[in-house]
Amino acid sequence: MRPSLLLLAGLVIAGSTSAHHASAMDLPTATRDALYAALADEHHAEAFYAAVMDKFGEVRPFSNIIIAEQRHASQLGEVMEAHGLQAGANVDLGSEAMRAAVPDTLAEACALGVEAELANRDLYDKVLLPASLGHDDVTAVLTALRDASENNHLPAFQRCGGQGGNGQGMGHGAGMQHGKP
Repeated sequence: MRPSLLLLAGLVIAGSTSAHHASAMDLPTATRDALYAALADEHHAEAFYAAVMDKFGEVRPFSNIIIAEQRHASQLGEVMEAHGLQAGANVDLGSEAMRAAVPDTLAEACALGVEAELANRDLYDKVLLPASLGHDDVTAVLTALRDASENNHLPAFQRCGGQGGNGQGMGHGAGMQHGKP
């Protein structure tokens, strides 16, 4: 009797989970908009870092953080898909606008990274995270991305540009990272 109760409980939980995540309509508009804004932010950062590396080579922290940006976009895509939303491709990759945004020196690119990480943290704190309240899966991924920005990416950019760095940084790609010019 006990195994059948566990099986029944598992089916009820699985059924309610799949029904809950079947439609984009289960999320308020503000939460859907927050997911799309976060994904656009990840795509923008990935495209900028790719443009920086096109100009300066595979230099840290850009070479480490771009991998994190791709992982973050994938995580957002999974949450979006669970709610019936389409993630879409990164249309900024390889764009002339991204190439034109790259400054003349690597130190300047790192300084842009610092500014972007500060702005990114504020975007998450003031706009994106408040819009996700009541949706634990959305809040969890947005919180992780916000924390990676502040705790991993910001210090890496500060090291590479703010303290006599040569663009090689000291970030070794550990953990999740996030940057936004």
